[in-house]
Amino acid sequence: MNRHVNGRARLRIVLGVFLLAAAAMPALAVAQASPFLTGATALESNILAWLTPVAVILVMVLGAMAMANRISWGWCIAAILGIAIAFGAPQIVAWVRGMFGV
Repeated sequence: MNRHVNGRARLRIVLGVFLLAAAAMPALAVAQASPFLTGATALESNILAWLTPVAVILVMVLGAMAMANRISWGWCIAAILGIAIAFGAPQIVAWVRGMFGV
């Protein structure tokens, strides 16, 4: 019998062993969190900390202008919708990622 294994068969064996090891240890396959995710989370919290007082003042100004009939109600609704999207962005992203299985 010929006990020598050609290069293509050896590659298949090595690849099979590697895939089996990766499937057996999912913690190694997933690895750690991305450093970019840490920076993005810090940026998100800084933007939300800055946006909170601006949003409060904006709602007060829009309410005063709407009561004085100096602005269209469409602008008020659009501003409040924008604020809801800005503060709800993490939940929206999680929802979209969940829809696509990411």
